[in-house]
Amino acid sequence: MRLIIARCRVGYDGRLGARLDEAVRLVMLKADGSVAVHADSGAYKPLNWMAPPCHLRVGRDEIVATNPRGEALRIELLEVLDDREVTLGEDPGVAKDGVEAELQELLARRLDALHPDLRLVRREYPTDIGPVDLLCRDGDGRAVVIEVKRVGEISGVEQLLRYQERLDRDTRLAPTRGMLVATRIKPQARVFAAGRGVECREVDPTELRGDDDTLRLFEV
Repeated sequence: MRLIIARCRVGYDGRLGARLDEAVRLVMLKADGSVAVHADSGAYKPLNWMAPPCHLRVGRDEIVATNPRGEALRIELLEVLDDREVTLGEDPGVAKDGVEAELQELLARRLDALHPDLRLVRREYPTDIGPVDLLCRDGDGRAVVIEVKRVGEISGVEQLLRYQERLDRDTRLAPTRGMLVATRIKPQARVFAAGRGVECREVDPTELRGDDDTLRLFEV
């Protein structure tokens, strides 16, 4: 990873244009080909970014990232205050906590709890940014990307959208449907998800296990 702290101007040309006026910012050039521009506020979210795959041209005074759709992120370096490279090595990825891991396993066996026509393609479907919890197909054959969380928050929706963006590049899967599944989904996450076409489903692990009396009535 290359980290550049610089006084810079940033321009984005794509479906919508965006400009960042001159200021000191952190520019991250990651080994996966992504570029992100951060301010000293806004938590983890960059002001602007370009996700891989993209063509990266790094010059002394300018960094330009262009993706296959012709969108371009241009960073004009006016004054470089610090420039360093750090090797992070292989990352083991996010480990699910016990609740999320169990939910994923239960849902893989009980997809009918989400929708009666879902069928499992694979658990932990691999992508270049991490595995998708559950990849399924619906009754129309459309790929359904399911992200499982203990508590559904905006960050979970964003993670799901990143997985969808990756899988939508595969003509065998595109266009995908997204579904966030959790024991509880926060209202802000529901609003954010609805605006981006992501379905939300709340589930009860007890019911999925078949531990309650209602489900036992139907056991043979």
